[in-house]
Amino acid sequence: MVDWALAAQTGALLVRGGPQVPREEAEAAVTDLRELTITAEGHVRELTNLGLDLPLLPGEVVDRPGWVRSAAGGLDALTGRALPRQGGPFGPILAGGAGVQTGLVLAFLASRVLGQYDPFGGPDKAGQLLLVAPNVVAAERAMDVPGRDFRLWVCLHECTHRLQFTAVRWLRDYFADEVERLVAGLAGAGSDSLADLVGRLPEAIKQGPKLNLAELLQSPKERAVFDRLLALSTLLEGHADFVMDAVGPQVVPSVDTIRARFTARRKGGGVFDRLLRALLGVDAKIRQYEEGAKFTKHVVDAVGMEGFNAVWRSPNTLPSRAEIADPAAWVRRLHG
Repeated sequence: MVDWALAAQTGALLVRGGPQVPREEAEAAVTDLRELTITAEGHVRELTNLGLDLPLLPGEVVDRPGWVRSAAGGLDALTGRALPRQGGPFGPILAGGAGVQTGLVLAFLASRVLGQYDPFGGPDKAGQLLLVAPNVVAAERAMDVPGRDFRLWVCLHECTHRLQFTAVRWLRDYFADEVERLVAGLAGAGSDSLADLVGRLPEAIKQGPKLNLAELLQSPKERAVFDRLLALSTLLEGHADFVMDAVGPQVVPSVDTIRARFTARRKGGGVFDRLLRALLGVDAKIRQYEEGAKFTKHVVDAVGMEGFNAVWRSPNTLPSRAEIADPAAWVRRLHG
């Protein structure tokens, strides 16, 4: 349904160039980021007690086109088993059109992503930690913060994501299975899906902004899968934000300035930029950071880090979407 090779080519061709940086400075940034991933993950392990037996590995530093190609490959690996290949004479045309559209989205995001752990990326599709050097340099310049401090702070967040998926052995397959259920359900919607959508319009009108378009397009079964994925994503992002700020004061001297300026920067952009961010779900992701960090902080304050780590025991101990909003309910369920 998506020509991922074309998506990668389109995105890499259309992505905007990064900031003009002298060669020496660019090489120093690349070296810094690669080495700081090892330093950062050591700090994250010490705080979280996750992955203490795993090897400490450097991250991969890429430019914007490199991130586009990696993201397209990871998405292909993640959705490939759920999305059927288009047959018939129009199959390649439809897949190509979807590939071009996806490439446009990737090109937009490629100028904003600082780093990413892709559980399905890399040459062997076994996972890859990426840092997008031009975006990191552009951000630290725009915020006027110390380069090494900011780079380490970013690495703390992304290395937390890597540990989530490498130390919690079942998480990668669970995430892939849930995505497969959701995508397969959407791809296999029957001819009555339009009638179902019309039938759900009154609910959407009643809830207003509380219900977004993605949720409106789902059946109750798909909504349940969507809720589990949203709760998981909120947990992962919030946990990483909590960790980077908890570790930060000990190893990042300017962490308070960085956090304040970075939070303000997340909300910035012109009208067109904000519209695109809303359509692509970027603003919703920012809310995930905040909600997930509040959940994590509440639980850690209540039962400590070891008590919080009960979330990683099995899929049954993950918080529900309702428990993300009411962390005390999760604490009662697991520790009451």
